Amino acid sequence: MQTQNNHAPKKGYSFGLEPPLGWTAILALVFFTTVCIFSGATAILRNGYIALSLAVGLFLYLQYPILYIGFTWWMWFVTPFVTRLVDFKSGFDPSRLMLISPYLITLFTLHTFLKYLPKSLRQGGLPFVLAFLGVFYGALIGLIKTSPMTAVRGIFDWLPPIVFGFFLFIKWREYPQYRQVIQRTFIWGVLVMGAYGVWQFIVAPEWDVFWLVETELKSMGDPEPLGLRVWSTMASPAPFGAVMMAGLLLLLTHSHYLNIPATAAGYLAFLLTSVRTLWGAWLVGLVTLFGSLKARSQMRLVMVILLMVLFVVPLATIEPFSETISGRFETFSNLEQDDSAQVRQKIYEKGLNEALTNGLGNGVGNTFVVNEQGILEPIVIDSGFLDTFFTLGWFGAVFYLGGMLLLVHQIFQFNECRFDSFMAASRGIGIGMISTLAGNSGMLGVAGMVLWGFLAMALAGHNYHVHEQNKLGS
Repeated sequence: MQTQNNHAPKKGYSFGLEPPLGWTAILALVFFTTVCIFSGATAILRNGYIALSLAVGLFLYLQYPILYIGFTWWMWFVTPFVTRLVDFKSGFDPSRLMLISPYLITLFTLHTFLKYLPKSLRQGGLPFVLAFLGVFYGALIGLIKTSPMTAVRGIFDWLPPIVFGFFLFIKWREYPQYRQVIQRTFIWGVLVMGAYGVWQFIVAPEWDVFWLVETELKSMGDPEPLGLRVWSTMASPAPFGAVMMAGLLLLLTHSHYLNIPATAAGYLAFLLTSVRTLWGAWLVGLVTLFGSLKARSQMRLVMVILLMVLFVVPLATIEPFSETISGRFETFSNLEQDDSAQVRQKIYEKGLNEALTNGLGNGVGNTFVVNEQGILEPIVIDSGFLDTFFTLGWFGAVFYLGGMLLLVHQIFQFNECRFDSFMAASRGIGIGMISTLAGNSGMLGVAGMVLWGFLAMALAGHNYHVHEQNKLGS
């Protein structure tokens, strides 16, 4: 189903290997990474990957912002995979320093936030400003109550999604180009990561098994074929599920020759994550998307969904996939005997009163501790809402959640979603991610990138369409 108001990219800018200098920089990083892995020079890659990826990211941010968007998303998609390959060949690095690359690359957009902050308020940017103030307050409390190291680590989770979303929103004049590059990035992402995820489940590659054993993350399944909870090229099932949820909803609104294989691989890998919270988010996003479209587009969406079912259901009901998928679905009707549901219930019972009575907050970084080896380890809080109040306190949470709710209120006032299916999908994805906050911290890291990024694209689309209509009317 295609948008009825498609705008081509600006003349002279194609989405092949153009611009040549930008793609040369990206391919240099790919070549360097590939050579180091296959030649055994992975010790060099540990630091070289960070340095070169930052150089490429900065170059693209300054010179080719459209290419920068796709590059940033792919860095979130593949950096954990590259890190696991390096660890497998050179020994496990408990600091996992390579994983910092996508966070730093995304933080380049902080420059855009500070530069356009004054004028943004006149264009609907108040939600991002409020959220930023909430995180800024939490960072100050974190520096006081925790330590500089843990506070900075926490800032890396909270801040990049906000400033990246702001970057997408404030550049609304380039909305057609941004829309196109995001669609293409996620279609290829769903195909590549979905296919690898299915293979990961069947084979259990030795580098993934090595990493799972070393990290001792028992919640991610058994380190053996058919025993893993799929996380594909990313760091864990939940972030992977968030990205796949977004990509799979985008597939419903955009015609592409890769749609069928991407749909088959993507949904199968998505189901094999066993992340029920993200399954529910997909359903919330689908309902929101459906309700955003006009009747004719709704009928086309129904046809696309039926076609999707024809491809996905047969795959999900054959071995070796059916036992894992059906077993996880059965837990919906037997939650009282489900371990994860009981753990989450206990977290709420224990933490709700403490979170809501924590006026000042514990500060950004409170969910990390330094172990005996001096390595930061996360403390899991299975609720985005509790995490927000624990971390930011009432003062910071009012700003942060207030900004998020204000953004949601704004995008539900827009009528352009009825003819711009990408805007409708963006709204659905954002609302779907907000629905996950009851079950995990879906506003942090790459999940937060999905939440804030797609809500921002809905706002950017509105500003763009209003501007175009005003031009036609003048």
